[in-house]
Amino acid sequence: MTSPSQYIKENETYLQKAVKVAWPAVVESFFVALVGLIDSFMVSRVGAYAVAAVGLTTQPKFIGLAVFIAINTSVSALVARRRGENRREDANRVLMTAVACVLVLTVVVSVLCVVLADPIIHLVGSAEDTHEYAVAYFRIIMGGIGFSVLSLVINAAQRGSGNTRIAMITNLASNVVNVIFNYLLIGGNFGFPALGVTGAAIATVIGTVVACGMSIASLFRKDSYVSIPYMRQQKLGLCKSSFASILHFAPNVFVEQIMMRIGFLLTATLAANLGTNAMAAHQLGMNVMSISFSFGDGLQVAAVTLIGQSLGAGEPQKAKHFGTLCQGIGLCFSLILALFYLTMGRWLYQLFFPADPEIVEIGVSIMFFMVPIVLCQVSQVIFTGSLRGAGDVRFTTIASTISVTLIRPSVSYLLAYPLGLGITGIWLGVLADQATRLTFAGLRFRSGKWLTKKI
Repeated sequence: MTSPSQYIKENETYLQKAVKVAWPAVVESFFVALVGLIDSFMVSRVGAYAVAAVGLTTQPKFIGLAVFIAINTSVSALVARRRGENRREDANRVLMTAVACVLVLTVVVSVLCVVLADPIIHLVGSAEDTHEYAVAYFRIIMGGIGFSVLSLVINAAQRGSGNTRIAMITNLASNVVNVIFNYLLIGGNFGFPALGVTGAAIATVIGTVVACGMSIASLFRKDSYVSIPYMRQQKLGLCKSSFASILHFAPNVFVEQIMMRIGFLLTATLAANLGTNAMAAHQLGMNVMSISFSFGDGLQVAAVTLIGQSLGAGEPQKAKHFGTLCQGIGLCFSLILALFYLTMGRWLYQLFFPADPEIVEIGVSIMFFMVPIVLCQVSQVIFTGSLRGAGDVRFTTIASTISVTLIRPSVSYLLAYPLGLGITGIWLGVLADQATRLTFAGLRFRSGKWLTKKI
């Protein structure tokens, strides 16, 4: 029987390992979300229409990126599992195969999005004062996605191998460059042209170029588990089995991403149809919500890595313990964030829209609902990530489709329009979605069925 002192010591070891993997991922996700908030702040100096225009492009952008997100999720889980199984060659083959897939798909997705930008932005509910700016922003962002998606797939492999610091460093550098060029190009400083929304898009692409270069450089480090010199030394090539592994894993995640983004898109369109002020307030609310998501996302990265490696090593109970531990850390973060949103919501909206009291009042009502949302959101993100990391992607696809694609837009529409609650109804729909996903993922995690999945 394990003594109390032995139990504490064992959990201290687990905690130290979880924190070691998690903190770079949390910092990375937080600063990505923070830069999104800073982007909105800088763009808000141009006007509420500019914030709304950028917001209109968010969901179409993520629909375009859905296939890449699916590949990245697969790569993280597969590399983590192969490392746990001590199969370094296979882990490197997974990355090589994924990069080849990404390069081909980038051309297709980028061309389609650039060519069809005008009808796509019309479809998501653009108004006369936002359409032109949203189209320009969308074309620039999607035209330059090659740098972003290549960096993301490399970082996904690094995370799976346990090296979460590389992704943190590349994203921090990218975000710093993004903010600098935002300052130079949005308002026109130090002799640069004042390009407004277009300048924000160009700044984002420049930041991804920096991140891409740093991610590629990380593959030449001697201590890197996924490594170009190692691939050369072992004369590794593309492998059908690696492609089959990705193909077995990725389609479920892709379908999940598409269905989720359709739900997000429908909800954003409902908000856009309430008017430019409502959409501007909604977009800032979504950016604030991404801050809370960043903590869950960082801990999700840790859970995927630690669970994948534990299952690969044949230690399912250790995998479940890591998932539970990440969940406990996430709950602490969510309580702190909920308190911040409850007390600082008005100040935040006044900071962004000092001359628009109507937007501020809309924002205050949004922040009221953000409190229960964040308590559900952080937990469900970690639970869902744990399931994905174990390969239980069919369940997460079904759960997300029911919650995000059906419940979220349905409740939002019913409450916002027929019942006349407006933007309040939209955010009640968001809360219904988060609570449903938490219920599904939490029950599945506790059942332990995900521990027996093979990938």
